[in-house]
Amino acid sequence: MATMYISYSYTTQSLRTRAVDENKNLLYQGSKNINSLIQEVNRLSLSVYSDSDFYRLLEAGYDDLSSDIAIYNSLSYISTSLPDISQVYLYGVKDSKATLITDNTTPKRWLVNMPYLESNIPGSSPVNVQSTHLSNAYGLNLPLIQFTPEPVFTLHRRIERIPSSEALGYLSIDVKLTALAEIVDQLYEQDQEKTYVVDSDGMLVYGQDAGSLGKPLNAAWYSKQIAVNAEAQGYFEEGGSVFIYQKVEGTGLNWTLVKQIPVSYLFREAKEAAGINLLLLFLLMTMIIALTIFISFRITAPIKQLTRYMNQVRTGNLEVEISPAGNDEIGVLTEHFRSMMDTINNLILREYRLELSNKTNELRALQSQINPHFLNNTLQIIGTLALEMKVPQIYALLSALAKMMRYSMYNDEKIVTIQNELEHVKAYIELQKERFENKFSFRYDMEEPLLNALMPKMILQPIVENYFKHGFNLSRSDGLIEITAARLATGRMEIMIRNNGNAVPLAKLDKLRQELEQPAPLDVTAVKSSDSRRDAPGAGIGLGNVLARLRLVCGDDAALTVDNLPEGGVLIRLEIEILTESERI
Repeated sequence: MATMYISYSYTTQSLRTRAVDENKNLLYQGSKNINSLIQEVNRLSLSVYSDSDFYRLLEAGYDDLSSDIAIYNSLSYISTSLPDISQVYLYGVKDSKATLITDNTTPKRWLVNMPYLESNIPGSSPVNVQSTHLSNAYGLNLPLIQFTPEPVFTLHRRIERIPSSEALGYLSIDVKLTALAEIVDQLYEQDQEKTYVVDSDGMLVYGQDAGSLGKPLNAAWYSKQIAVNAEAQGYFEEGGSVFIYQKVEGTGLNWTLVKQIPVSYLFREAKEAAGINLLLLFLLMTMIIALTIFISFRITAPIKQLTRYMNQVRTGNLEVEISPAGNDEIGVLTEHFRSMMDTINNLILREYRLELSNKTNELRALQSQINPHFLNNTLQIIGTLALEMKVPQIYALLSALAKMMRYSMYNDEKIVTIQNELEHVKAYIELQKERFENKFSFRYDMEEPLLNALMPKMILQPIVENYFKHGFNLSRSDGLIEITAARLATGRMEIMIRNNGNAVPLAKLDKLRQELEQPAPLDVTAVKSSDSRRDAPGAGIGLGNVLARLRLVCGDDAALTVDNLPEGGVLIRLEIEILTESERI
């Protein structure tokens, strides 16, 4: 509809502009033709000056038969020079006689005191063009046989004694209106358009209404738009019509040629095109509605199916089988919903595996205990006895062991802060210092904000334990184990456990790296109770287990690498996301 409106507006404006331009040129040419007609009649009136005998008779005023014949001949020449000349009237001032030459009648010459009123031109201009009127006998009272009044316009000329302006006579030439009609009728479509020729006084010189010829043109568009406008050419639109006008000016002539074009006729082609467009629009809308209904059913069907999937998920069926729905937008949405459900199921499975892994670690820790409650109570009794015996070192070792037991067995948290993990490691180190007679030192350096970051439980202690199981050299007294933590620029953090013990053999190191690149799934069903794994709390929890639990909690991009140090020893590096909030499993 917008396109049709814009197209119709543009077409009508284009038609208006083209019609105005074409009709301006047409009226300009018509004004030239009308002016040529008037000037031709004016040249005929000037022939009285080139006819020396005629001019001499007017000047002398002879009154005899030969003079009458000479005057008749001169006026007959003027009358017959143009086929549309109806009458020629002459009044001689010297002899006070009037002469009238009329078609199909005998020339008349009579004595009269004054020239005919309209022929008596006052003022400085010797020429005047009288607007349309009915022809008359110029005051001749005798009946003229076969004389019928008809619409004519008249050129009046005052014949002067050259070089003065003294009047020798008055000449009037009546021209039939058909001469003007032949020119004007070529300027318009007679069944649709109208033309007007109006003089400077607002009198209608020519128009389609024969009864209004020679009368004032009572039209508001003329008095408001044309009569007050001095421009030679212009146009305007009023009352559902477009008016184009052209001034016709010449010697004794000041007419205006006006053409009226109805807007309905001017825009007929645009209206026909608009009607065809409306029909096409109706057909197009019908087809669009039908296609819309068809496509709607094609779209609503997969939407309803997707709604049924959602309802099943809402009722708790997370394993619903979601079938593809095509390649359109609804199909893409269905595929994304299926991917989302897979992600949710994977997250649930990951949390379930983490919980089972933690339970497994607790069970393995419990396997090294005969009776946790009995052992804990016993440790408290021994500690009290150590204080009574004034042996505080024994009490410190028992306290460290008790802390480790409470951390591993009685703490329900499965995800802890780095601070908690570090405290557990420190308690473990206290026991190992007594075991190995302080042949090693322990250092740690962690950024303060990272102490509140979250990680899975029982991560650091198993890594530290590997140093005493595989890398500690009893022959040395300068052993070192160091834990550092720092923030990375990517919003992640790294934890490095460094020692100066024995290096990992290259073959074993390569195998270990291959296992860490693709860690095996957690074995949550096999809980072995071999006595060889009861060396310390956390025994049997290897690096593969550590990496698997890190990825369960911190994401698949968690990393664990093992490297031998050039100066001797092993560096284990952990890289995980910095987590400050997490659901406790």
